[in-house]
Amino acid sequence: MFYALGALKKGNRVEIARQDGKTAVFEIYGIEVFEKDNFPGDRVYASKGAAELRVITCGGGFSQQNGYEGNVVTFARLVEVR
Repeated sequence: MFYALGALKKGNRVEIARQDGKTAVFEIYGIEVFEKDNFPGDRVYASKGAAELRVITCGGGFSQQNGYEGNVVTFARLVEVR
């Protein structure tokens, strides 16, 4: 999934194979890039009461000295379990 993270868009679905043999299906409703110095932890890690998924990886600008300057956060909500 991380390899194709840049190709994801709102409305795309992500399927997670669960340990009980079922599949949890999440629909992406937002993708944002945050600077590391201004990472909104309260917003990203907040519990919404319903099952949600966050995929967080490095992103934004890049420098050889400091690496990536930000994080890409993908927000998704559970829409189906099958």
